[in-house]
Amino acid sequence: MTKPVGKPDAGKLHVRFDERGEETERAPSASPRLSSTLLKRQKNDATDAEAICEAVTRPNMRFVPTKTVEQQSCLMLHRARHLFIRQQAAVINSIRAYLAEFGIVAPVGRRGVEQLLEVVADTADYRLPEVARACLTALGSQLRALKAQILEFDRHIIAWHRSSATSKRLDAIPGVGPALATALVASIADPKAFRSGRDFSAWVGLVPKQNSSGGKDKLGSISKQGDRYLRSLFTAGALAVIRYAKIHGTGHRPWLTALLARRPTKVAAIALANKLARMAWAMMARNERYNEPAALAA
Repeated sequence: MTKPVGKPDAGKLHVRFDERGEETERAPSASPRLSSTLLKRQKNDATDAEAICEAVTRPNMRFVPTKTVEQQSCLMLHRARHLFIRQQAAVINSIRAYLAEFGIVAPVGRRGVEQLLEVVADTADYRLPEVARACLTALGSQLRALKAQILEFDRHIIAWHRSSATSKRLDAIPGVGPALATALVASIADPKAFRSGRDFSAWVGLVPKQNSSGGKDKLGSISKQGDRYLRSLFTAGALAVIRYAKIHGTGHRPWLTALLARRPTKVAAIALANKLARMAWAMMARNERYNEPAALAA
């Protein structure tokens, strides 16, 4: 005997359990964005069910692959870490802004924040009133707690990365580190759901946005669709590769050398991020290892 868990809805995970509580079935779910386009004027349970039934019968309907418990846990780890990083930036900006009101500024960077916290801890400094010092001391304690928690999240990500064979294979790609490798493994339940690396790159949002008509192709900026977190990690990895290439020379990467010669750095970074995304998909879908280009091997 099986029983459905939760209310059936598009885009949600449908799991069935037996009498012992063990999972017996995982039903694929449809994207709610695609089914919402078929919704009629009024929104209620009846029209929602009608739109879902009509959407899933279409031949070109795309379904959302369900993730495992481990993948969901890893994604939660990434999301929590990203939230704490945003909170850390907000606290740092608040400390700098409050101290600037009293004419106390410091250079941009980690050392500058430490210098400001040293000023706050110095009770002999007459420039800060006691009330302001108490508020800034509380913000400093909050900042240290956030940094400690982010480091703890980093240790969990590294541990998860070392336990995943696919994540370790992706780590060999230049510009792909443990953070991006684990995020890819956790976000993509089935790499073969994408027909090609171009489809995967379009899903991430790293392809140009089209406004073509009358047989004339007109491409604009990137679409920025899909997973914003993955797109930011791919872009950061591409910028790191370009930064390293500018310091140590780009002679061993002729494609990147020619691209940087005719395009700005950030435009080249997006193109390189697109290439990294297609390489990562190929390695995941075909269960392959990273092969260095011929120019690099030489």
